[in-house]
Amino acid sequence: MNTVVHLATPQWRGPDLKDLVARVAFGDQDAFGRLYDVIAGPVLGLVRRVLRDPAQSEEVAQEVLLEVWRTAARYQPERGEVMPWVLTIAHRRAVDRVRSVQAASDREQKVAAQGYVPAFDEVAEQVEGRLEREQVRRCLKALTEIQRESVTLAYYRGFSYREVADMLDAPLGTIKTRMRDGLIRLRDCLGVAS
Repeated sequence: MNTVVHLATPQWRGPDLKDLVARVAFGDQDAFGRLYDVIAGPVLGLVRRVLRDPAQSEEVAQEVLLEVWRTAARYQPERGEVMPWVLTIAHRRAVDRVRSVQAASDREQKVAAQGYVPAFDEVAEQVEGRLEREQVRRCLKALTEIQRESVTLAYYRGFSYREVADMLDAPLGTIKTRMRDGLIRLRDCLGVAS
């Protein structure tokens, strides 16, 4: 049983698209409904491949179909088939949308970059901190040895007044007086208002 089967491309059995477009050009809504049924799927598929965003694809596909409705009178049958004409419109609209989205994104980035102001100048902040530390060291050197030792133990080493008194073998009241006098001199040297 050797039978030869010839495969041929199937013939288009749907409505004549050129005829439908011609009727749409005259405002025939039924013709547009039939044309829509044929072209909506391929248009959406092409647009979705270009945009990759389902929501935007649907929006652009709708715009393309609306454009086909509005510009059907411009279709010239002698220049080609209907489906390539429609898909060309769809592709152009999809590419326009991609460019528009990219341009909007670029504008937003440019505005954001122009509006960016750092909260502080890091270098200036470091320099200022270094100068303040240097001024504190200079002012500590201006204290008497007993005041400097008391302030350093309490404020830089974290000892309590009682512990400073024990370490320096001095009465607690004396240490408190030295600390108070030392802090007053530091305040005056640093120029801090009381």
